[in-house]
Amino acid sequence: MSPDDYCQQKAAQSGSSFYYSFLFLPAERRRAITALYAFCREVDDTVDECTDVGIARTKLAWWRQEIATMISGTPTHPVSKALQPHLTPFSLDSQHLLAIIDGMEMDLDQTRYLDFPGLQKYCWHVASVVGILSANIFGVSNPQTLQYAEKLGLAFQLTNIIRDVGEDARKGRIYLPVNELQQFNITAADILNARHSDNFEKLMQFQAARAQKYYDEAFALLPKEDRRAQRPGLIMAAIYRAVLNEVERDGFHVLTQRISLTPIRKLWLAWITYVRG
Repeated sequence: MSPDDYCQQKAAQSGSSFYYSFLFLPAERRRAITALYAFCREVDDTVDECTDVGIARTKLAWWRQEIATMISGTPTHPVSKALQPHLTPFSLDSQHLLAIIDGMEMDLDQTRYLDFPGLQKYCWHVASVVGILSANIFGVSNPQTLQYAEKLGLAFQLTNIIRDVGEDARKGRIYLPVNELQQFNITAADILNARHSDNFEKLMQFQAARAQKYYDEAFALLPKEDRRAQRPGLIMAAIYRAVLNEVERDGFHVLTQRISLTPIRKLWLAWITYVRG
């Protein structure tokens, strides 16, 4: 199996919304974004699938070294072999790749965030940086596009946090800021024990409104001249925002279920967004 095939398989198996946005890209950009996505999956799985924190840290340290090896031109892992040819053509900065690993390591260090600025820092590492790298692959002529991508990444991660409250709680993690739980009279025990209530719905309405605001702010930043090139990001946004809207319509019953879209609906949203440009 070639490095590109390995990354393609990694992306396809994930069932992620990101995969649908790749379908409409020219071949070289599609290979680059698929390799970037596979890199993110590899380091994320290191944290999510490893029960021993020490081993997870060792694996992340290996990936830090592999980035240095990739920059020097001698990568050893299939993902880094696939990603390496795209670093220079698409201005993929090694510091941004290392920042993603920093974000994954944050999950080993803490399971709570006291306030939104603390959560926003985490989101920057695990999502906004990915947005910046992705935007570079899609094509950027106006630097403001990177601000759009950074903010859109934040909106994506906030959507993930809202959708995955119950799933994260079962792993012992609560990403909703502590001071906001207190604001709505929700305890950590309420989340961990999946106690849905009127106050919980109000808390989640507050979270969803903030995520919607970041989508709007991101779209307002996207320069007209880069809109066509950035259609893959807009496809992802259409899918993610549809998920957020579904969660809202369902009354935020996210403690005991994970709401998702069917593959057909994702493909439909991708096609409609692509056609509209």
